[in-house]
Amino acid sequence: MQLVIEAKPYLMQDPHPPGLSSILSSEGPLCEVEQWDSDEPIPSKELERGVAGAHGLLCLLSDSVDKRLLDIAGANLKVISTLSVGVDHLALDEIKKRGIRVGYTPDVLTDATAELAVSLLLTTCRRLPEAIEEVKNGGWTSWKPLWMCGYGLTHSTVGILGLGRIGQAIARRLKPFGVQRFLYTGRQPKPQEAAELQAEFVSTSQLAAESDFIVVACSLTPATKGLCNKDFFQRMKKTAVFINISRGDVVNQEDLYQALASGQIAAAGLDVTTPEPLPTNHPLLTLKNCVILPHIGSATYKTRNTMSLLAANNLLAGLRGEPMPSELKL
Repeated sequence: MQLVIEAKPYLMQDPHPPGLSSILSSEGPLCEVEQWDSDEPIPSKELERGVAGAHGLLCLLSDSVDKRLLDIAGANLKVISTLSVGVDHLALDEIKKRGIRVGYTPDVLTDATAELAVSLLLTTCRRLPEAIEEVKNGGWTSWKPLWMCGYGLTHSTVGILGLGRIGQAIARRLKPFGVQRFLYTGRQPKPQEAAELQAEFVSTSQLAAESDFIVVACSLTPATKGLCNKDFFQRMKKTAVFINISRGDVVNQEDLYQALASGQIAAAGLDVTTPEPLPTNHPLLTLKNCVILPHIGSATYKTRNTMSLLAANNLLAGLRGEPMPSELKL
């Protein structure tokens, strides 16, 4: 049985030299492994070569597993395991049609991503990158009443687009800061989850209009693609802060740039963009009121190691024909 592992597992020592190795079970070798031994993305030609005839594939969210790649893989491919909770890089309709099982890594990155979201929100609303730069370039001269003022969370209204696992975890961490009111939107109300936070289910337009802080934590779907656009930003308060930790395509970045540059909204913090990485000459990078991170929501050592182990165990269980620890139901 052949297995292609696209990503080197984080923090796990590889006892075999790069290339082809074996994964052993009590009954002998379970499968042979061809590993791309680098943190840099595997070139598409290499992935296509390696996946041809493979029974399993472990991939990253940066890898597009589309119809073409599935055709190249052929009928042997039975299991795909992705080192992510998001699955928008997988052609799920095609995968389902071919009877391929999919493993993913939900839950294990919830806390790390929620911590990052809160960090990004505070960094953005209190203008920390600007303040650090002022210290470095000599802009810090004396104490001034309104210099480097930002916006605080106490008595504020926070709107969350998508009250899933991560959205709830973000709200729980923000509540002790003195948030007065939580609003949320999504496909449908979640009364049980919302009760703990006393969160109100509202329309997207109401959430945009009434929130002091907006955190995008929804999945990328056809319904959410481009959801945060010119109309959305025009409804927001001029003092509002916008945070996105979901997927870049949920936001129309040209509309966001105009909203920030014109003062339509106060600031934005992004951990996700379109494309990734964002070109260094992108207009958003010229704005002081836009903080952009390189998609590091789950980037803690513990979380990435746990994700790696879960992804590997999903793959091995699928190859054995056993229940996966975390299988995506197609």
